Amino acid sequence: MLELNARPLTPQSFAPFGDVIDARTADSFPINEGRTQRHHDIAKVETLGDDARTLISIFVSQPVELPLEISYLERHPLGSQAFMPLHEEHFLIVVAPPGDDVDPAKVCAFFTDGRQGVNYRPGTWHAVQSVLYREGEFLVVDRGGAGNNCEEYPLEVRVTLG
Repeated sequence: MLELNARPLTPQSFAPFGDVIDARTADSFPINEGRTQRHHDIAKVETLGDDARTLISIFVSQPVELPLEISYLERHPLGSQAFMPLHEEHFLIVVAPPGDDVDPAKVCAFFTDGRQGVNYRPGTWHAVQSVLYREGEFLVVDRGGAGNNCEEYPLEVRVTLG
């Protein structure tokens, strides 16, 4: 079983897998007569393939127990997938670079500070939603349309917090 110690999520450490969504580090400017601060272009939404469209959903996830034990990673080869916590939920992220197979030496684990979200690039291997401490609600932006956009890869992984 692959043993991982999750480390804090940063834009630099997560860059090979996608974007960290965090208004605190994003470029911004005022709009609406100065009443709103727009944190602009903080994640790249990608939808690939025929008849692709962007979906916006809300996921409600139950908390996981630590250490987290997972038996597979999944990927979405036809589009990005973004998760943004709605109520400062902390969550674990287990990822591996895109490719036909998962190289265990390249699997990484991160944990959020509750105000960060992530946007997985198309094809990035990742674990299922793993919210910590309490039930969590997440705004999810991903791809809808024709084609198989979910593949699984068996991999036994145990994750602890760093």
